[in-house]
Amino acid sequence: MIFVILFIAACFLAYSNGANDNFKGVATLFGSGTTNYKRAIRWATVTTFAGSIAAIFLAGTLVKNFSGKGLVPDDLIQNPVFAISIALGAAFTVLLATKIGMPISTTHGLVGALFGAGVMAIGPEFNFEKLGKAFLIPLILSPLMAAILSFMAYILFRKLRKRLGVTKKSCLCVTQNNLAAQTANSNMSLAIASQIQLASCESGCVETYKGKILGITSQRVLDTLHFISAGIVSFARGLNDTPKIVGLLIIINTIDIQWGMIAVAVTMAAGGLLNAKKVGITMSKKITPMNHGQGFTANMITGILVTTASVHGLPVSTTHVSVGSIFGIGTVTKKADVKMISKILLSWVLTLPAAAVLSALTFKLLSSIL
Repeated sequence: MIFVILFIAACFLAYSNGANDNFKGVATLFGSGTTNYKRAIRWATVTTFAGSIAAIFLAGTLVKNFSGKGLVPDDLIQNPVFAISIALGAAFTVLLATKIGMPISTTHGLVGALFGAGVMAIGPEFNFEKLGKAFLIPLILSPLMAAILSFMAYILFRKLRKRLGVTKKSCLCVTQNNLAAQTANSNMSLAIASQIQLASCESGCVETYKGKILGITSQRVLDTLHFISAGIVSFARGLNDTPKIVGLLIIINTIDIQWGMIAVAVTMAAGGLLNAKKVGITMSKKITPMNHGQGFTANMITGILVTTASVHGLPVSTTHVSVGSIFGIGTVTKKADVKMISKILLSWVLTLPAAAVLSALTFKLLSSIL
């Protein structure tokens, strides 16, 4: 029975992860007006699932890291209550953030839950040194690297675009307001003039690109690359996040690890399809306005960093990297919403202690019951 509870807890975490994380890879597609929400989330679901399946063959190191190997003694890792506590502590933290539309890191939640349950179980025997080197340093440095790289990459691409003769095609939104004058001693009004108002692209028009690259319109090339880059980010997220959750199932010897990966992938996809919209809007619309080229640049940097980290077993957060990349673009354009970034940063700061407390309390409660 306890192994069934562990499996359900891991799937609950996968669902929460999908709800908070799945849309992040395609946020710039929606935010830049390249596509609508439904098409974006479908593309995210397919590519994230593909990444989850690929994790079976490429991400064995992360499975071991997030089972708690090296942080706590092996006998504690074999305790199902320890794994259940980690899964529930992280899952409730991520789900709460999802409900309020904050894009937090499941990785951060898992690290906090590992810390909370581990310290509650063994106290000072917990390996704090490995926690810092293997987990916290990559989590802290990754968003900074993403912001700097996206900043530099966008400036480089902008210069390349101008060299190729590709120009921005701006637009104006035209609205017409009828001015009415009321006749004397009457309730009737007479339209006497019309006023034309011009609004910039920020009012709803989508900025596009004019010119050709190798005989193909630059806008079509960019849109194709944008979709590909979004798919790469989502693939990388599935590749990076699935093994972290499956690491909690490593003690269930009766379930093949490959079937564990598939179960996590399916529930992660369901979470994204059913509950991703609030976080998706925050990522797409509230950090900074962006056009097609800016969205492509942010996705490209995110995809490169997360994929590289996954292959090398580094537990970076797709959330941190993606937000960092988008913020880097907003820094270049000087349109980043600093207040929204401050709220997101606060949610990141609270994620680790919240997950640690929930995990520790869950471990203490379950240990006294089971």
